[in-house]
Amino acid sequence: MGSKERIQRQKEDTRKGILDAALQIVKHEGWNALSMRKIADAIEYTAPIIYEYFPNKEGLLIELTRQGYAILGKKIKKAQDSETEPAQQLEAMWMAYWQFAFNCKEMYQLMYGVDMNCCELKKSLPEAEYTTKLFSDAIDKLVTKEPRPEDIICLKYYTFWSVIHGLISINLTQKGTNEEINQQILRGAIQAIIRTIND
Repeated sequence: MGSKERIQRQKEDTRKGILDAALQIVKHEGWNALSMRKIADAIEYTAPIIYEYFPNKEGLLIELTRQGYAILGKKIKKAQDSETEPAQQLEAMWMAYWQFAFNCKEMYQLMYGVDMNCCELKKSLPEAEYTTKLFSDAIDKLVTKEPRPEDIICLKYYTFWSVIHGLISINLTQKGTNEEINQQILRGAIQAIIRTIND
């Protein structure tokens, strides 16, 4: 490996270390405790080094948000590919979304501003648009109405998201109900919305 490649790899490793350290701080202390100084202490660098990789805390949060959507997109696509029938695909996708919210709680909180201020994105991230498109395309497969209402896919997507995100938020910010009841509510809501797609 040449010196240029070695330097590039070291930079990538340092950048990854900064992001990993930020997530570890958040897992132990919460988003409000995160600071560039704490990250620098965790990776045993000076704060100015971190600013070589991220212009400010907002830039770091945007990168973590982007990574979160990339992970979520892969999980949703994998869930979709695990089923063949459109209705089952859509249900599997929303169940994967639910699982991501609790398995990657800190990422989800950042991405959707649950119990914290999320970073303000000046433009939508391609990774976020990808996850929305996966859901929209899956809903589109179930629409049989003719003539096709233009806004039905958007309406149904936001109906799904409002209900599921609401249930997730209740469970993340305060003690919700037990997991068995959550699963009943979740599956019942998904199946009920699927049944209304062509109403």
